Amino acid sequence: MSVAGESGGRVRQMRQKAEELKQAAERAGDPEERQRLQDKARRLQEQSEQESAMEAGDIFPQE
Repeated sequence: MSVAGESGGRVRQMRQKAEELKQAAERAGDPEERQRLQDKARRLQEQSEQESAMEAGDIFPQE
């Protein structure tokens, strides 16, 4: 598999995990747990967007 294909698969997995975390947050009864899951989902979503942009060549990693 190419590097781009591996990156695309990783981005898809990250987005899927973020969605699962959002759903878990909606079901969480404890407000602190809900917030923790929402924060984790948001960070994962942001990371997946950044990796997707890097893959597309829109941004470049800092050196």
